[in-house]
Amino acid sequence: MVPRPPLTVASAQYPIGQPASLDEWEAKIAEWVAEGAATGAELLVFPEYAAIEQAACFGPEVYSDLKVTLDKVAGLAASRVQLHLNLAKRHGVHILVGSGPVLKSDGRFVNAAQLVTPTGLVGEQEKIVMTPFEHDWGISAGGPLRVFDTALGKIGILICYDSEFPLLARALAEAGAEVVLVPSCTERVSGFHRVRTGSMARALENTIATVQSPTVGDARWSPAVDRNEGSAGIYVPSEHGVSDTGILAEGPLSRPQWVTAAIDLDRLKRVRETGEMRNYADWCTQPGASPLASGVETISLV
Repeated sequence: MVPRPPLTVASAQYPIGQPASLDEWEAKIAEWVAEGAATGAELLVFPEYAAIEQAACFGPEVYSDLKVTLDKVAGLAASRVQLHLNLAKRHGVHILVGSGPVLKSDGRFVNAAQLVTPTGLVGEQEKIVMTPFEHDWGISAGGPLRVFDTALGKIGILICYDSEFPLLARALAEAGAEVVLVPSCTERVSGFHRVRTGSMARALENTIATVQSPTVGDARWSPAVDRNEGSAGIYVPSEHGVSDTGILAEGPLSRPQWVTAAIDLDRLKRVRETGEMRNYADWCTQPGASPLASGVETISLV
């Protein structure tokens, strides 16, 4: 089998601003993608609810009302994804689009993130477990879990709170996921650390890489994303020859920037069989453990 080169990933510590128009917002996204691609990354990861920034473009009658915000931003989903598709093609990168509300045919709103490729393909993952705020806001649980088979490897997505539930990541790993992307949006440092802890634990349990991307900065104009604390992180199991700490890269708290690292997916695969510990293989020895991959869809993005 031909060895694969390491996968270089860039994770955004993305600042929620207050763009005055959609043109201004699009220019900001284009600049961020250009800067991310300039790091040499093949995969760029934007955070949860980054799409809510678009509500600012329509004034206080939209952005100050949560329900109106949902409707307006959901209506922009197709054009938002198309912008990222165009940028992915221009820069030759895969991009996880910042998540946002998507309106389903039954009238429900879900929180969804799209993975786009430079060849024009799109995969979408909906958030599975809702936070108390999302319940109050009117966001519904989505699904199913999906693994995306890409030119970069097999990728799963757990949106923020989903990363705190071990069985979701386990199902993705059993279905072949090598990297799990964790876009997040947390208003307090405590929330950031919950998602960080979940991301690191999921990497350890499943011998995979996880990539956390947070929103950062204050956006007091928005009742949805008014406060944002966090830092980006790229995590793997703490194993000799992989990483002693389980941390490939982390950014400073709440400072806008890209955080990058190279992930050796072939080495992670070998660690599953020859590592100091065999967490992935030994999962099934837990009382009550059962196969979970049957609930996961595999989507080709090649």
